[in-house]
Amino acid sequence: MALENQELRKAGLKVTLPRVKIYQILEKAGEGDHFSAEDIYKLLLEHNEDVGLATVYRVLTQFEAAGLVSRHHFEGGHSVFELTQDEQHDHIVCVKCGKVREFSDPALKKRQDQIAKELGFKITDRTLYLYGECADGCKNTK
Repeated sequence: MALENQELRKAGLKVTLPRVKIYQILEKAGEGDHFSAEDIYKLLLEHNEDVGLATVYRVLTQFEAAGLVSRHHFEGGHSVFELTQDEQHDHIVCVKCGKVREFSDPALKKRQDQIAKELGFKITDRTLYLYGECADGCKNTK
């Protein structure tokens, strides 16, 4: 728990049990896992943690403002969150089941930089979401 406490303090946030528990859930997520506030709330309930849904939303908003998490608005209309990463990456999303995979492609980034330069821009931030269907024919329908 000491690492979570350090991260929260470094971000200027007071260490509280709900913040620590939510941070731990995000930290233990597998590569490419993205959670909605409702997902986090359900996981907290499964672990008998007494944290309300409104608190989960509030904490995630605080984490986003502090730079601890990134919020994504994938197709489907709900926000999902992941811990902020130093390394730039992109996302591909299944339009049938909502599965999200992360990828990083240096050649793609280089080409984007070239396009920006040709158009007289310097990229300060970028977001790329690709949408398609899972390679297995998407047996995981919503």
